[in-house]
Amino acid sequence: MDTNTLHKPPIHFNQMTWFDRFIVFCGVGFGSGLAPKAPGTFGSAFALLFIPIWLQLGFMGSIIAIVLMSLVGIYICGHTAKVIHVHDDGRIVWDEFAGQSITLLPLIYLQQVNWLWIITGFILFRIFDVWKPFPISWADQKVSGGLGIMLDDIIAGLWAALCIWIIHFYFLT
Repeated sequence: MDTNTLHKPPIHFNQMTWFDRFIVFCGVGFGSGLAPKAPGTFGSAFALLFIPIWLQLGFMGSIIAIVLMSLVGIYICGHTAKVIHVHDDGRIVWDEFAGQSITLLPLIYLQQVNWLWIITGFILFRIFDVWKPFPISWADQKVSGGLGIMLDDIIAGLWAALCIWIIHFYFLT
């Protein structure tokens, strides 16, 4: 957990330009990251609302959309951190959107999108995002700016997706 989340300065939307308000609103996950406790968990849960979009786009369309979401997220997260003056503030959850969406890619490919798999993917992503095994911890500590904010969650999503593959292919087939 980022130590900055223990003592967070308030976000003053009324003192921002309209552009900054829009970017920060995206960065805090359309408000989901403003939950008083566990904002990353709320942001990850909010990302589950994207499932109908990923299903509509299909596997390849989802990969393209998630790559674009991640690239745009580098700017959104970096700009949000700059505007609120806290690097990787826990309230910035656009990175959770990308990581949680990556976690769900195997389910879309395997056409196994059901509540049991969704909850499993959610739990796996949160475990990796909080636990931060290598190389997630390295990215979290060594990469700065918007890329650093995004990268640890992207890797956590990849680890969680890999776990889903392993569970599906080695334990259920």
